[in-house]
Amino acid sequence: MTSTSSAARTFRPAELGTLVVVAWSGKHPDDDHDMPFLLAYPLGDGTEGVEGVSEAARALLADIGLPVGGELLDGTTTHVPVTLLVEAGQAALTMPQLSAQCEVPPEWLLAAKHRGYAYFMFATRPWPQAVPGVAITDQQLAEFVGDEAMLTSSAHSLLPVRSLRG
Repeated sequence: MTSTSSAARTFRPAELGTLVVVAWSGKHPDDDHDMPFLLAYPLGDGTEGVEGVSEAARALLADIGLPVGGELLDGTTTHVPVTLLVEAGQAALTMPQLSAQCEVPPEWLLAAKHRGYAYFMFATRPWPQAVPGVAITDQQLAEFVGDEAMLTSSAHSLLPVRSLRG
């Protein structure tokens, strides 16, 4: 008798714990315009601990079809099951089973308006030091976002920017 691999893990929101979203913008290497970035990351406070948080994040991304590992999914030309609504200085992300929002700086809004999309990363690696209400320095952000292990264990996509005004 041959054993088959175990079934894919089911996403449970409580295991993910707190999901935080941060926004920033930066120069794109191919042109002179800023790119609006959004990063969603778990704090690591899920019901199954830090390792359970990473597993829950990977399960969520698998459930909704966002590939992990650095492959960029272009939501401007392909359906991505994540929507980005920008209104009144806030970015709201909605995906199956969860939603999150964050304030966005004025330069991010300008970049998003110019491009019509944002570069979105969903980290499966927790970042417990970056808690809501405590400012993240540019250096802390650069260290987390620039970490190769974080980048290769995250989902990457371009999300069209939508607003209530159409």
